[in-house]
Amino acid sequence: MTKLLYQTDSYLKEFQATVQALDEEAHAVILDQTAFYPGGGGQVADKGMLKVDGQEFPLVRAKHGPNGVLHIVEADHALPAVGSTVTGVLDWDLRYKNMRTHTAMHILCGTIYRDFGAHVTGGDMEPLKGRMDFEFESMTHELVDVIDAAVNKEVAAARDIRVAILPREEAFQIPDLIRTKISLLPGGIKEVRTVEIVGLDLQADGGTHVHNTSEVGRMHVVDYKSKGKINKRIYVELDE
Repeated sequence: MTKLLYQTDSYLKEFQATVQALDEEAHAVILDQTAFYPGGGGQVADKGMLKVDGQEFPLVRAKHGPNGVLHIVEADHALPAVGSTVTGVLDWDLRYKNMRTHTAMHILCGTIYRDFGAHVTGGDMEPLKGRMDFEFESMTHELVDVIDAAVNKEVAAARDIRVAILPREEAFQIPDLIRTKISLLPGGIKEVRTVEIVGLDLQADGGTHVHNTSEVGRMHVVDYKSKGKINKRIYVELDE
């Protein structure tokens, strides 16, 4: 399986790896380690470049596979040989926007849970924008304004963000993680990665995040919709 470097260092822009296997059907290589995020949890996959012996292989996307992370390269490039040494170079502009956005979603989730006790029922994101569904019976423009002010107060608070990888049994002892449906994790997963916004939020999470909430920048709660009797959708955008 591929070692996931981004789990402990989201700021890696370049890394070295070895080609472990090829997937001819997907036109992809499997590396022994990677800093490319393969998508999941609402966060889109990374893009970038693989460099091998002076050749450049544009990365279409990274993707989870049964034997590791698939690094899908453009079809008009022959795949590098197994055993080749690869330099991976991330599309850093895309990655950093995704990091800011993902952290913004955690700020939104943590603030609403703290202030209103509302659980998350769904969510999705793309670079610099996202949406989350919450267990609210009603939603108004006035409440949206309150939420907007509250989340931006947390951005300005410059809260540190800490990542930890815990044994499954230890993670289950953290009460707040239950709202992220940690109990649905497959039994074979022995370790759980947690992301903590110090003083605000603590969740099981596999995505990439910034080091401090101040990096997120101005958050704008731009819209809301009713998605059911006790399900309201909130839309957020970030400045460039």
